[in-house]
Amino acid sequence: MVEDGLYRSGFPEPSNFGFLETLSLKSIIYLCTEPYPEEHLKFLESHNIRLYQFGIEGTKETIPEDVIYEALRILIDVRNYPILIHCKRGKHRTGCLVGCLRKLQNWCLSSVFEEYQRFAGAKARTNDMRFMEKYDVLRIRQSLYSLIYQYHGYGSNKRRLLDREDNMPTARINVS
Repeated sequence: MVEDGLYRSGFPEPSNFGFLETLSLKSIIYLCTEPYPEEHLKFLESHNIRLYQFGIEGTKETIPEDVIYEALRILIDVRNYPILIHCKRGKHRTGCLVGCLRKLQNWCLSSVFEEYQRFAGAKARTNDMRFMEKYDVLRIRQSLYSLIYQYHGYGSNKRRLLDREDNMPTARINVS
């Protein structure tokens, strides 16, 4: 658990499906380039879980900033919760996304790095930490502000996001 309704993991195995059911997930953010296995897609469909795939190579190269931005847009939308973030091992790509979220939440950089290193262990990557350090959250904050300004019902107790997609079916969204 990252925080209430937000989870992270390595790639789930079919033996983990029972546990995943207990989380009542609405969405999964998958950070790998490989196609999601058919057995997993059937599980998602049967539980009405949306899959958002953001193809990030699992190499030691720099994480693409635009991909993190798009993944954060999904992550900050509470309509997608409960949500699971995963890559292959749940360390580097997942750690970078969570680290950028933490920066958005105004965590100090040393705490962001501490959390990243707790999951990455001895395989913590300097490039990942440099990416998180330099990641500019201003762009995603502006996106968040635009969502906030879409609220309606000012002065009433019925403040909610305008949802143009009230009946969104299970979807597989592939972002490269």
